Amino acid sequence: MTISKELLDELLSGVERPEDLLGDKGLMKELKVRLMERMLGAELTEHLGYEPHGEPAAQQANRRNGSTRKVLKGNDGAVPIDIPRDRDGSFEPELIQKGQTRIDGMDDKIIGLYAAGLSTRDIRAHLEEVYGLKVSADLVSRVTDAVLEEVSDWQNRALEPMYPIVFLDALRVKIRDAESRQVKNKAVYVALGVTPEGEREVLGLWIAGNEGAKFWLSVMNNLRNRGVEDILIAVVDGLKGFSDAINAAFPEATVQTCIVHLVRHSLNFCGWKDRKAVAKDLRRIYQAVDDKEAAKALDDFEAEWGQKYPSIAPSWRRAWQEVIPFFAFPPAVRKIIYTTNAIESLNRVIRKTTKTRGSFPTDDAASKLIYLAIRSFEKAGHCVREWVAARNQFAILYPERFNK
Repeated sequence: MTISKELLDELLSGVERPEDLLGDKGLMKELKVRLMERMLGAELTEHLGYEPHGEPAAQQANRRNGSTRKVLKGNDGAVPIDIPRDRDGSFEPELIQKGQTRIDGMDDKIIGLYAAGLSTRDIRAHLEEVYGLKVSADLVSRVTDAVLEEVSDWQNRALEPMYPIVFLDALRVKIRDAESRQVKNKAVYVALGVTPEGEREVLGLWIAGNEGAKFWLSVMNNLRNRGVEDILIAVVDGLKGFSDAINAAFPEATVQTCIVHLVRHSLNFCGWKDRKAVAKDLRRIYQAVDDKEAAKALDDFEAEWGQKYPSIAPSWRRAWQEVIPFFAFPPAVRKIIYTTNAIESLNRVIRKTTKTRGSFPTDDAASKLIYLAIRSFEKAGHCVREWVAARNQFAILYPERFNK
């Protein structure tokens, strides 16, 4: 639609200052109101079958019956609109529906502010300061609660039959416990899958009192119930019993301990002045050509540092069965599974969003905000780098499972 220059000149004839155009009583706001009222009038004309100031059919009892003033909240602040009525109350406009109190995507703005980590109080203050809108805490809660239905649909959606790689991790969030009413550090479980096309997909989030293999088993069963038939490689931290939980649901999955988790855990045992040297010697272990060379590098490390830091080498030996699968893979695959950086980048997005909250009142409140952080993460688009080389290796290593 093109607006003629003559019409624009006529509309702007009385505009002399910026506020005449954009102010609370400016042309833009008045034009929006007039256009909406005109559209509502057209809807009523369609409903009744006769034009304003016209005559209805002879036997028609229902006709125009004035209007009702309604104040809507929008980007321009409070917007008063005259909603036309009919006598028998059967008119239900589509433009501004019955019960509607907000326009211009105000719900999206509230959800966007909530997703940025603002509290209900902060959201109310922001809307009043920027838009001159006074909204209740109950309104903000109702708008954000609508996200829970979306969370439920997302959490129960069908998944791909096969994921070449799945990263599994948990982070801690302070949530008030429903029974004790005390704020506790609860575990938020996150599963991040890599599809055969190399795209990262968050498979789900789950909240529990503590991180444990038993709960991870329920997560694995949830993935299987939603259509996952096979996982080629599961990259995890060093949680005891994790491998058993994964293999109980996916017997053919290769469980790989995150090397960076092991290195970080090892560095916790040594003093600051030795950290660089210890990290350098540990690198010889996980950068070895194969598991035999890696075992020799571990022996050499223990001979060098075992007396001063006796806890490091045994921690690697305890996890050795979940470390050595790493050495069977070519460099293209090693580069991807070397660390849980993929899921830790997601965790950073979640922590950035949740850090402004001291704690959450309920699990649902935490789920809403974390889901919105995940949605933002996925919208940015995250594909695994150099996936073509890795995909070719998977097709060779797992010809039947990867290509089916």
